[in-house]
Amino acid sequence: MRVEELCSDVVMFVGDSVESVATAFIDGDNVLLVDSLGSTEDAEELRRVLCDGMGKTVRMIASTHFMSDHIAGLSLFPDALVMAHRHFRHAFLSQNRLVAAFYREPDLILDNMAVRWGRHQLRLLYNPGKTMDHFSVDVPTADLVCVGDNIVGNIVYLSRADPALQRAAIGRIRQFGRGRIVGGHIGAFDAAVLDNALHYLARIQDSVVRIRTQAPAPDVAARIAAIRIEDCLAPQVVPTAFEREWHGNNLEAIVAQSIFALDASLAALEKAA
Repeated sequence: MRVEELCSDVVMFVGDSVESVATAFIDGDNVLLVDSLGSTEDAEELRRVLCDGMGKTVRMIASTHFMSDHIAGLSLFPDALVMAHRHFRHAFLSQNRLVAAFYREPDLILDNMAVRWGRHQLRLLYNPGKTMDHFSVDVPTADLVCVGDNIVGNIVYLSRADPALQRAAIGRIRQFGRGRIVGGHIGAFDAAVLDNALHYLARIQDSVVRIRTQAPAPDVAARIAAIRIEDCLAPQVVPTAFEREWHGNNLEAIVAQSIFALDASLAALEKAA
């Protein structure tokens, strides 16, 4: 596990499993966690570092979205209040790899809420994108925002999502004007990562629409599978191994779930008009 101090009272944990991120906001001996990692082993290591090593107690856990690779630690902190958006079940049931053992009913259901935690105010703002229950955690006093899976590093993950919602969600995050973006995976980035993710989304959509409208039907799947991540990334961005892997997952999802098929149909209709 990677542990990184973002400021004196904010610590980020990046687990070994799918590089899932949890962020601890510390107020004396008390902690508010944003997300709780992607495996039992990672969550137990977080507890060892945070509770056994640092002597802290987790009092609240805010889930940016209720998917198994971000809620593995909920059951390890039974006395902590769990916060989630009211569409949490929709997100949990819509995922590709549901882990029932990680499920825990939230204690607080919210749309928008502000929490004072030590010197910080955490603004939990509903921001549907990758899932319908996503919220962003905006922390002006730390100049950061936790965005869950509305970005995945310099790209986005498309499976079972509406790309238009993802685009809008990233746009809302940009409006916060924060200097540091804490993703649901990989870690923290500077604000340029948002533009990079939007660039990727636009380029992969353009590529898929072009293939769907121009290639013979039997060739479409193979041509989509051959889209290179380098052709979708913003200039000067070098893909990490994780981003490269999830780009591959995107290509599989695009074919299996007919992603951008509607956009291709609309483009064909516009061209014919």
